[in-house]
Amino acid sequence: MKFSIAFLGALMALALATGATPSSPSKMSGKKKSHDWPVYGGTPENNHFSSLTQINRKNVKRLRVAWTFDTEESGGLQTSPIVVNGVLYGLTPSQKVFALNAATGKLLWKFDSGIRGTQPDRGLAYWSDANGSRLLVGVMNFVYALDAATGNVISSFGKDKDGRIDLRQNLDRDPATQSIYMTSPAVIYKDLMIVGGRESETLPASFGDVRAYDVRSGKLRWSFHTIPRPGEFGYQTWPKDAWKTSGAANNWAGMTVDVERGVVYVPTGSAAFDFYGADRVGDDLFADSLVALNAETGERIWHFQGVRHDLWDRDFPAPPVLLTVDREEKKVDAVAQTTKQGIVFLFDRANGKPLFPIECRNYPPSDVPGEVAAPQQCLPTKPAPFARQLLTESLLSDRTPEVHEWALQKFRSFRSEGQFVPFSVGKDTVIFPGFDGGAEWGGAAADPETGILYVNANDLAWTGALAENTPSENADTTPKALYTSQCAVCHGENLAGSPPAIPSLVGIMNRKSAAAISATIRSGKGRMPGFSNLSDDRISSLLSYLTNPGAKENHATENGRKEQVTPPEAQAAAMKYHFTGYRKFLDPDGYPAVAPPWGTLSAINLNTGEYIWKIPLGEYPELAAQGQKNTGTENYGGPVVTAGGLLFIGATNFDKKFRAFDKTTGALLWETTLPFAGNATPVTYAVNGKQFVVIAAGGGKDLKSKSGGVYVAFALKK
Repeated sequence: MKFSIAFLGALMALALATGATPSSPSKMSGKKKSHDWPVYGGTPENNHFSSLTQINRKNVKRLRVAWTFDTEESGGLQTSPIVVNGVLYGLTPSQKVFALNAATGKLLWKFDSGIRGTQPDRGLAYWSDANGSRLLVGVMNFVYALDAATGNVISSFGKDKDGRIDLRQNLDRDPATQSIYMTSPAVIYKDLMIVGGRESETLPASFGDVRAYDVRSGKLRWSFHTIPRPGEFGYQTWPKDAWKTSGAANNWAGMTVDVERGVVYVPTGSAAFDFYGADRVGDDLFADSLVALNAETGERIWHFQGVRHDLWDRDFPAPPVLLTVDREEKKVDAVAQTTKQGIVFLFDRANGKPLFPIECRNYPPSDVPGEVAAPQQCLPTKPAPFARQLLTESLLSDRTPEVHEWALQKFRSFRSEGQFVPFSVGKDTVIFPGFDGGAEWGGAAADPETGILYVNANDLAWTGALAENTPSENADTTPKALYTSQCAVCHGENLAGSPPAIPSLVGIMNRKSAAAISATIRSGKGRMPGFSNLSDDRISSLLSYLTNPGAKENHATENGRKEQVTPPEAQAAAMKYHFTGYRKFLDPDGYPAVAPPWGTLSAINLNTGEYIWKIPLGEYPELAAQGQKNTGTENYGGPVVTAGGLLFIGATNFDKKFRAFDKTTGALLWETTLPFAGNATPVTYAVNGKQFVVIAAGGGKDLKSKSGGVYVAFALKK
């Protein structure tokens, strides 16, 4: 029986409207068959898997550029586009939305909200019913509903008839002082759009509520409080009334929906402040947790907390993957969650039962006054970590004898005892793998036919420490206090940052205008969140400090009023200690001071917990030219796996390569150089019988290199 393209399109629309997985042929024997990539992650299971086989092990070397779309913007890209009915929907670096003919790359329409987005935007969502289709897309703190056919706003979405909702609303706090950004796309369940958001890592911070909105009207349907209110489950894991001043514990990485069960799986991050938690002593549910919620109502079904009382910013960094594994000759529907620590948790998705034993052990207490670290943390016995866990002298770089000696002397000034060692005052503690993982936001891919999980990881060391606040810093009344509480966590006490990931602010006022710096503080940029909670006076205070950090402190504003950094209604207990800044452990030449591999790609059989293969991912071109190849590098953006036997991945920061590996052996089968680093997860789809692979190449993670925004499509050369 033959089906028309129109009928297949209608079937797709119906499937998406009901939350079902769109069905597509696994092989394209006919010339007219098409296969979409309709949701972020490829499928509702978020497995990054495609059943397409036209591009396969035998012919992948014939891949050539089929088309490119240049957004003509700089700033970098992390977007994984979606493809529905032959149309590719994506975002530019400044968060403009566009639609392309997925076969040719021809622009069909573009939407400009008038807001210049400065936060990373990783994707968008699609929904349709018998009356039409719409895109749900985040632009900073707003979520817009756009007509998928035209790109016009749908005015009935949102109470102000402007086609958008404001995520700062409905958080039980003054919306004007909230800072929340839509960096990962919503997930769709029936007629609900379920969202999280990126928030401040310092206090004050917004609540990390998970919220569901009516996809037609934009009306709030339910909220789940990740920081429980009185009487709610988990409230006792926080100090009394801590919910009034605490924040974050948010879902910034995205979620995954089990459509058949009606369950949404929500990974969360740490509570603010990240590194000193004297104001939130306790386990702090639901921070750093995987929470299974009833997608219809938002009610908790089960949860697992990966880090108790997080003091290390160990967020769950990616949406979990749904797959089915073999257990005792039975098939078990599972959910796999990767972590920044470089481990994989695997649970029965129905009840949260661990599918590999989890062991809890004691870890060192904190020696910082006021801090009470959780006495125990829990880790799985299988699979083994996919990133190294303990930095020792034997793992230091030996790139040259001089570099090794430098690293050795530096290392001997650190505290390095593995995972979950609380920070000390005045002495750097090693975080290995570092603050950027292990696994990162690109997420893992899973082959539903084999139960094999594919995950790329960073394998670098970072360091951090605490310092005691001065009396003026503790009073929170001076420009220096404002910088210490809001900025030093990233840029450090001395403004030096941690290049290339975090820029130095030394002399910033000589390089950029006050207006440009103020705009960045308000809206954020790249990995920096915005600080919309700061008033004009406070931003002026920050600018004065950046102009002359060594100036004598002035406790009053120009109007004679005492400067108060934190609004009274959001004032947390005074923090007596602050974080001295992220420090990547790099050698004097800017390369990692630990031995390679610095980035990896692993294939893990989740039926057994054993590794199938593990390889370095990426290299530095200049080191490769000197003979030091296959070192691995930092990498951001995930893989895609196909029934054609391939695993596609960009991700690598410095070589700008896009690669295809044999998914069974890890052998490199094809590679090409992109115009910018492909720090995004690719997609693959078919239009009229022709398979394409597309990746957004924009760079942006390596501050030394230029950034851009080019979508590159590949197909087989005839």
